[in-house]
Amino acid sequence: MFVTPAYAQAAGAPAAGGGMTDIFIQLMPILLLVVIFWLLIFRPQQKRLKAQQAMLSAIRRGDTVVTTGGIVGKVTKAVDGEDLEVEIATGVKVKIVRGMVSDVRSKAEPVNDNKPA
Repeated sequence: MFVTPAYAQAAGAPAAGGGMTDIFIQLMPILLLVVIFWLLIFRPQQKRLKAQQAMLSAIRRGDTVVTTGGIVGKVTKAVDGEDLEVEIATGVKVKIVRGMVSDVRSKAEPVNDNKPA
């Protein structure tokens, strides 16, 4: 009764150009947020994790290390695997897990155990 003929004709017609374009436009902000999160959070975190793993795998005998508990000591035995033997004072050696090293302060020169004495 209050509807004009122009509105009545357009009401029954399907929306032109809808479908995939509308879905893409609605999903665009979500996709943009995912990309931003990946660039600002996940990617730098992966780089830090790789650098930490490389530092831990490169620990050798003679390196000065700092544990996550704040103990500073010199590595006396570094075998491939989990454990390190660290001298924290003269004659005091402790075993620590390699993953609990937070920093390597000074790198020692490579030790040559095969050199004749």
